[in-house]
Amino acid sequence: MDFELPEELKLLKHTVRTFVDRELIPIEMHAMDGPSLRPDVRADLECKAKDLGLWLLDVPTEYGGQGLSLLGMAVVWEEISRTVALPPRGPGVFGPDVKPVLFTLSPAQKEKYLFPVLRGEKTTAFAQSEPDAGSDPGAMRTTAVRKGDHYVINGYKRWITKAQDADFLQLVAATDRSKGSRGGLSMFLVDTATPGVKIVRRTPTMMSDMPCEIALDNVIVPVENLIGKEGEGMRQAQSWITAGRLHQACRGLGVAKRCLELAVDYAKQRVTFGAALAERQAVQFMIADSFTEHHNARDVRVRQSAKKCRYHGPFLKGLLSKMGRGEHMESSAARPFMPAGVSLMSDGGDRAR
Repeated sequence: MDFELPEELKLLKHTVRTFVDRELIPIEMHAMDGPSLRPDVRADLECKAKDLGLWLLDVPTEYGGQGLSLLGMAVVWEEISRTVALPPRGPGVFGPDVKPVLFTLSPAQKEKYLFPVLRGEKTTAFAQSEPDAGSDPGAMRTTAVRKGDHYVINGYKRWITKAQDADFLQLVAATDRSKGSRGGLSMFLVDTATPGVKIVRRTPTMMSDMPCEIALDNVIVPVENLIGKEGEGMRQAQSWITAGRLHQACRGLGVAKRCLELAVDYAKQRVTFGAALAERQAVQFMIADSFTEHHNARDVRVRQSAKKCRYHGPFLKGLLSKMGRGEHMESSAARPFMPAGVSLMSDGGDRAR
């Protein structure tokens, strides 16, 4: 099954791919400073992105953005993931990272939190996961107890991306643990400078990301910092998590695509026993299988999910995208390189060469 992109998204795909090929891939070996993009590199890339019109892509037009659909963002995410020049998580170079829930804030909340993020004056992080409540938010132990004109929040969060630089958190806490995720969770805007908010540690990962663990000890949050109503936290969180799952699926597609490109180039260049590897049937089989799996995942799982997820079961569609990416893309990306990897790891030799 093949999914044909609209003409405007084909143009967007070409623009982003050209940006990646010309501006990002050539600098990817020296663009990062540890897990973060170098400030001078970020400033230069953001300036070039603005000149190309690649700015605030998914921000609604009424807030100065381009209002790009989830399908459009899937195109962007896949292309931008063909390079390792940018951090795997957090804001890229196409504008501030604005979670969808921020557009639902009250007018007063928007003035204090949304608009400063859009202007690049503040950064934010999404805080939901806990040691015992990752895929099961209903088991959340972080509580928010109302006392008069404020809430008192106590608990512990884990795997919180970019919290170390955030000015405020979009934090999910239990306001009624007896209801679990069905009306028992609420979302709050929590300033990270608030007494009782402490980043305990950062955990290195294979993705070069270093998510944070956050302790919350009697944190006082004004009632006006509640987003929406009590009990709406799960629904509000899903508005971002669904897109986040699709983002990771597209990231896997982009990585696999780059691996395929490198594998094909190498197979054409490497000559053994008088013939290029590309002429070896076994190599052709591996590349063909990987291409087929990649094509299937992109057109069926991701593109169709992106087109329909906002209307037909967002949780299920996003989850299927993530599952499809995890099951197929890792094997597709690795397959052409597995003989070399096994050789180098098993005895330290250089048979792959």
